[in-house]
Amino acid sequence: MKKNIALMRGDYSSPEIVAQAVRVLDKIAEKYGHEFVYTDIAMGGNAIDKYGDPFPDHELEKCLASDSVLLGAVGGPKWDHLPGDQRPEKGLLKMRGGMKLFANTRPAKIWPQLASASPLKEEIVAKGIDFVVLRELTGGIYFGEHRTEETECEGKTEKRSVDIMTYTEHEIERIGRVAFETAMKRGKKLCSVDKANVLDSSRLWRSVMHRVKEDYPEVEYSDMLVDNCAMQICRDPSQFDVIVTENMFGDILTDEASEITGSIGMVPSSSLGATTCGVYEPIHGSAPDLAGKDIINPIACILSAAMMLRYSFDMPAEADDIESAVSRVLDAGKRTADIMSEGMECLSCSGMGNAILAEL
Repeated sequence: MKKNIALMRGDYSSPEIVAQAVRVLDKIAEKYGHEFVYTDIAMGGNAIDKYGDPFPDHELEKCLASDSVLLGAVGGPKWDHLPGDQRPEKGLLKMRGGMKLFANTRPAKIWPQLASASPLKEEIVAKGIDFVVLRELTGGIYFGEHRTEETECEGKTEKRSVDIMTYTEHEIERIGRVAFETAMKRGKKLCSVDKANVLDSSRLWRSVMHRVKEDYPEVEYSDMLVDNCAMQICRDPSQFDVIVTENMFGDILTDEASEITGSIGMVPSSSLGATTCGVYEPIHGSAPDLAGKDIINPIACILSAAMMLRYSFDMPAEADDIESAVSRVLDAGKRTADIMSEGMECLSCSGMGNAILAEL
């Protein structure tokens, strides 16, 4: 099978992990008789340097023409001085909107070999951590109106900033249905997270979710306020199977959920819309302090490539092969610096790539 993969190599240390993921994909192609063709895409800081634009239209067109996208994290201090609409992160928002990627999926699963790395108490971890967060990706406050203006207050002129959170019924329903379908394939348990005691957008969110749940009587459904959810993820993550929430809440909760698994260097993610052409990326940032040192953990990016094979290319056996190879490497006591513990062998970024390739 031939597939066209758009590669966004990212900024700072990101190209190092994308390179390892490509090596793994090439090995899978060789092993299973596939052909993966790669197209480099400029997005983020590297696109600003090259084009003066964090994500030019012609680069978006390349993504839309591909079968899927593998993304390394973008941004960093080099571009922090730029105005908001010119910063690397603006490229991410344009990509999500342009590719109509409304559903972000992030698994929070602890690898048994790394259980001791979790910051949670041993008795909490022993109950199990294995849930996914579905985050709505193209609505909410990140895509609402943003402005800063001068206003008069008590006889003085001062600045006032406004960020507007907006959701429509169809935006809520489509992510809701993805969440219910995900729950049907897992433990048939779904928790919808909102702030309905304060926000009108959350009250609409809850009412739509209640309407959609009628089509999924097999799913055990619950509502939870976002502040309580943030606490419960630390207190007893075993209670969750699938969480669905809006854009900003999901941004925060997914970072929290990833940290309790022991290392953000182990967590992949996917972003999909109405088609199988999605974006797959590790959840961590571009790690400017690690750039060029060959020490960043490539596993999250490699597991993101596995998710791409599973969800966009319908290659479950190939995805299983990668995930099993990662597990065997961890079983052998091989680690990168971020997940290193006493008695283990510390590998470089490329060294970890070599170890996973050897298992494949």
